[in-house]
Amino acid sequence: MTGPDPSVARIRSAVRPALTASDQPVLVACSGGADSLALAAGIAFEAPRAGVPAGAVTVDHGLQAGSDERAEATATLLRNLGLAPVTVVRVEVARLGGPEAAARTARYDALRTAAAEHGARVALGHTLDDQAETVLLGLGRGSGPRSVAGMVAERPPFWRPLLGIRRATTSTACAALELPVWDDPWNDDPAYTRVRLRTEALPLLEEVLGGGVAPALARTAGLLREDLDLLDGLARAALEELAGDRGLPARETAALPAALRRRVLRDWLRAAAVPDLQAVHLAAVDALLTDWRGQGRVDLPGGAGVVRTSGTLTLVPAQHGGGPPATPDLEEPDP
Repeated sequence: MTGPDPSVARIRSAVRPALTASDQPVLVACSGGADSLALAAGIAFEAPRAGVPAGAVTVDHGLQAGSDERAEATATLLRNLGLAPVTVVRVEVARLGGPEAAARTARYDALRTAAAEHGARVALGHTLDDQAETVLLGLGRGSGPRSVAGMVAERPPFWRPLLGIRRATTSTACAALELPVWDDPWNDDPAYTRVRLRTEALPLLEEVLGGGVAPALARTAGLLREDLDLLDGLARAALEELAGDRGLPARETAALPAALRRRVLRDWLRAAAVPDLQAVHLAAVDALLTDWRGQGRVDLPGGAGVVRTSGTLTLVPAQHGGGPPATPDLEEPDP
């Protein structure tokens, strides 16, 4: 008796460990493309064997003609795979930040809502190739080490079991299972940066460096993520030790190594619900510690501010209706 195609077996092997480790229900986010469809088929096969309820969600962004029909066809296909419940969620995409970023925001908001409604985690079909593209985007934009560290396999409610699987494998798996794949025309549109990375930059790097670039980028992201997780843990411990009712003691905080100090400041401000915190804001607050010349208040998004008085950094809360408007961080990678 012959087993499944090797590509199908690899997808199933990728999803099996996490399914057997938890009985939490799963919803597969599926667009009908090869990556998410191969993931859906793998989970549909493995979830019943693990005793885990598994359904799916397909999001209709309404940005292309016939998108509603496409979403319903994908939902029917997912039901035929044995997933239940399967729902189509229609979203309204805002215009802020361009269609790609706005569609992503609307999609993730819908998926988070679905996860909360069903008490489920959401399985996403991001592959090793997507990870490599994300790392290159982070490098090119100078978005900081966390961006270069790429996507994580587990960040509730999201689960990405295919980060070690190549895109070619998901396509082969769909062909072996005779699943009809929908090729989104946006995935071939050179107007989008990620498409040009996929079709131009990465192939050129593969040629120049002799191959293996995508796995190398993904491997680098994983190594960097380990270091960042350690630093973030040390920063949380330092903040717990330093933070008081009045704020942060300037001398003790300034004495921390730069990598820890900036993380302490970031966590302190985020704990105070300062929105859309960016590197420029952290640098200005850090200067109150490392380049103190009697400067005044540092303004932050949402209207709050930080001042240094009597050797202490103190957060000045936002006044109702005051302060500059918050600017969405459209460079942040997917959750």
